[in-house]
Amino acid sequence: MTPRLFCFGLGYSARWLVDIVREEGWSVAGTCRSEEKRAALAAEGIEAVLFETAATALEGATHILVSAPPGEDGDPVLAACRDAIAGLHGLEWLGYLSTTSVYGDHGGAWVTEESALTPATDRGRRRLAAEEGWLILWRDHGVPVHLFRLSGIYGPGRSAIDAVRAGRAKRIDKPGQVFNRIHVADIARTLRASIARPNPGAAYNLADDDPAPSREVTQYACALLGAPLPLLVPFEEAGLSAMARSFYADDKLVSNGRIKRELGVRLLYPGYRDGLSAQMSAGQEDGSSPA
Repeated sequence: MTPRLFCFGLGYSARWLVDIVREEGWSVAGTCRSEEKRAALAAEGIEAVLFETAATALEGATHILVSAPPGEDGDPVLAACRDAIAGLHGLEWLGYLSTTSVYGDHGGAWVTEESALTPATDRGRRRLAAEEGWLILWRDHGVPVHLFRLSGIYGPGRSAIDAVRAGRAKRIDKPGQVFNRIHVADIARTLRASIARPNPGAAYNLADDDPAPSREVTQYACALLGAPLPLLVPFEEAGLSAMARSFYADDKLVSNGRIKRELGVRLLYPGYRDGLSAQMSAGQEDGSSPA
């Protein structure tokens, strides 16, 4: 039987996995938010449905990817499609894209998948509640759930290079603060590796090998472009939105050892310099997969 991937959300990260499995001959379907988007996806040969009809479109799915974020009322996919997913026959893998915000602040220490989950923000607490909801579906119904805790996602169309070119780049100074990142291509490759080696109930950190302050990434992007550096602004004076400030609430170093040991992942972009340099060399600016 031809494998069938159903994506709750055909956004940036999901599309890179879609490109990989379509090259392998899989059929793909997923949800979108408007008729206009549905028509655009259909033109690319991707079957899309509005979220409201997703429960009836799951028939035949062998693999499911969930990238829809939880809201104030909880996880929308669990709320609308829990029973439909639990009742699927032949489902081999389900991946839920979470975030490393579930760990909270660890004072700059390393965290692994076994570290305490002490989210400090509403965003992190919602993600942790969603993770638990998906794990209950695994424990109670045998749904093959896998959790993927993503660091800051970047790649073509969503990188420091794009921010510098658009005049949106900032250099924010918060001494001692570092961030982990993961290139979107490495997200897709890790998901594909998990599909090949399913381990229901497992959680995986997705991060590169080079956590760094955001100001250093901006500085490197400016150097690649030959652009002037934005002024260095103290965190307290940066005028960030509440959402942007929440990213600075946690300070931790995220270990990626498990994806290497258990899934055999070798990162294409082990550090931000690798990812940004490759983007410049390839001229990838629109966010599309190179596949």
